[in-house]
Amino acid sequence: MTVTSVAALSPDLKLNARNIRKTFVSRNGKSVLALDGVDVSARPGEFISLVGPSGCGKSTMLYILAGFVQPDEGSVECDGTVVRGPGPERGIVFQEFALFPWKTVLGNVEYGLIELGVPAAERLVRARRYLDMVNLSGIETAYPKELSGGMKQRVAIARTLAVEPDVLLMDEPFGALDAQTRAMLQIELMRIWESTRTTIIFVTHALDEAIFLSDRIFVFSQRPARIKAVIDVNIERPRDREAMLDHPAYAALHHRLAQLLRPEEPARDGIVIAD
Repeated sequence: MTVTSVAALSPDLKLNARNIRKTFVSRNGKSVLALDGVDVSARPGEFISLVGPSGCGKSTMLYILAGFVQPDEGSVECDGTVVRGPGPERGIVFQEFALFPWKTVLGNVEYGLIELGVPAAERLVRARRYLDMVNLSGIETAYPKELSGGMKQRVAIARTLAVEPDVLLMDEPFGALDAQTRAMLQIELMRIWESTRTTIIFVTHALDEAIFLSDRIFVFSQRPARIKAVIDVNIERPRDREAMLDHPAYAALHHRLAQLLRPEEPARDGIVIAD
């Protein structure tokens, strides 16, 4: 296990957020500092996980990377270009499935391509290709209400992948699923990542999930969030879930992460930041 610093990383970064600060105003008008000088970066093709206590601001950081939320201080760059808002080079998958209930599976996957002005024939080919990638071929005409939770999340992943973003941002995408479905989709995501090598930044509370999926793990502190550590996952790929549990590095990684995430003094303002 290796702990690195953001400053020591190669300048050849796909996504680079530096010194991000963000303050929110609560309903009673009180200012709440959520992020306090947070640095997050990802190399091309790297799988990054963000872990930290509930309410520390991991999702807020992801939305800043996506361009949905603007930081008060600091900057985000994607391929050296400053991020000033959402863009097709950065796709996001939410914890909630966020599908259009009135559209079919195919219609949901095609939606982003329509917004980008992709011609109909190409849209159909790309949508079907990514449905096949998430093992959903043959249900193109089904509606979200006819799908299980795991299938809905596969559709959401296919919809985001279809626009072929350079960076895939994932906000606890498996958090609402049962353990068996979650484990299955982790394997599917790993297979997709290994075939596409899309840069992924993944928010999770599950340490085993972070270890299984990631190249590096950024550990957030309690709010106001700072980065406590950046930990390299020195477990060779491809990874097998069962074999990973017996890997000599796994126990040390899990123990180190658990130590870093031990409860700290609670935030005194009693205000919850969405995470």
